[in-house]
Amino acid sequence: MVALFVVLSIAPIYSSAQSPTETSNPPETASKATYLVLYRPGPEWLTGKSVMEQPLKEHGKYMMSLYIKGSMKLAGPLTDNAGGAVLLEVSNEAEAKAIVANDPAVKSGVFVYEMHPWKLQPWEQFAKKAKAAPQ
Repeated sequence: MVALFVVLSIAPIYSSAQSPTETSNPPETASKATYLVLYRPGPEWLTGKSVMEQPLKEHGKYMMSLYIKGSMKLAGPLTDNAGGAVLLEVSNEAEAKAIVANDPAVKSGVFVYEMHPWKLQPWEQFAKKAKAAPQ
């Protein structure tokens, strides 16, 4: 249920962050694959502490480096303190797995993760077509 909420929450934000040109003709993302990473508390998670109180400074630096590089598009903590979510846009599954495996929070055991390939739908285009179609 939480995963579905995250997916439904992120999709409109991600789609609206793109211009219509990017959505209809993404030149650099045509060969990119999208992955949704869900981080969950791992064995080193500090029990009784919120996600904001966890030792995640190095994780934050790592996420910033991925964002600057262009591999990470969206990320943030889940507000129910169940972990976090990250949207990766990379060349292939091996690259996505390597990124997550090298995450300091995963390496230290603060987080465990699940990763899913994700096909983002062009909802802006669908909406335009729906609005233009005779009712």
